[in-house]
Amino acid sequence: MTPAILCKNLVKTYPGRPPVEAVRGLDLAIQPGECFGLLGPNGAGKTTTIEIVEGLAEATSGEVEIFGMRWGQEDAAIRERMGVSLQETKLSEKLLVIETVTLFRSFYKNGPSPEDVLKQVSLEEKATARVGKLSGGQRQRLAVACALVGDPDLLLLDEPTTGLDPQSRRQLWDLISGFRARGRTVLLTTHYMDEAERLCDRVAVVDHGKVIALGSPRELIARLGGEHVIEFALMPSDGRPAVEERFLSQVAAVQSVRRETELYSLSVSEPHIALPALLSKLQAGGYELASLSTRHASLEDVFVILTGRHLRDGDASS
Repeated sequence: MTPAILCKNLVKTYPGRPPVEAVRGLDLAIQPGECFGLLGPNGAGKTTTIEIVEGLAEATSGEVEIFGMRWGQEDAAIRERMGVSLQETKLSEKLLVIETVTLFRSFYKNGPSPEDVLKQVSLEEKATARVGKLSGGQRQRLAVACALVGDPDLLLLDEPTTGLDPQSRRQLWDLISGFRARGRTVLLTTHYMDEAERLCDRVAVVDHGKVIALGSPRELIARLGGEHVIEFALMPSDGRPAVEERFLSQVAAVQSVRRETELYSLSVSEPHIALPALLSKLQAGGYELASLSTRHASLEDVFVILTGRHLRDGDASS
């Protein structure tokens, strides 16, 4: 089967002193009908990659194919099969919502009526409202409507829910899931791990322009060696040294240990075994708990194990 998106050794370097390598030898093969997520912090190369796929940026080197077609050879045919919602979409605030969708519909040979598209994104009641009067969530759904109006086989969404309230996020999640359920392909970038776990069949974790992990969310979490996490902090103690990782790794059912300032995180395979064993070992060592919690492992844990930092750490530096 011809991949919906195929990237081979993709490289994008921006000139400068020194040059900036935004994408460094990235390989991807996204199959028709799957929802695929590019995960990573700001500055990881996600947006640059998706802009090259969209035809908005040119790769320094490497190959990109969309349904077996290439930019520069079959541009019109690619655009007819692709819908794009950028990280930030600027629409004319004076136009009505229905006028905006009608304008975008005129760019394509085929597709549903503007009225039908507004129903898909639950904006039919706002058809005669001006774009400038819409809320943030409504504007984002309008941007997605403009991407859907050509009835695309491939939908590309760059950070589609950034800055939205929880209700608006879930409305967009339902919209993306509905598109995927019709056998269409979705490529989205996000730095929300819960979003990726909810929507994506497969994800690629991108850091510093390279794919550092690839698979389904369940597969990546399973690679931690445990699907549960125990987190705890200790009461301050005069002169007592911090708990060593070697000490904690000897606890039954513990697969890996990491420490972030005062918080200890243990990946465990069987929490009902690990918890009493941990409490017993801490008590024997004379340590007193300040806090203790358990939860399911997430893609955020995968990212921390792979990179040594949290997904959000990239936001401040970018």
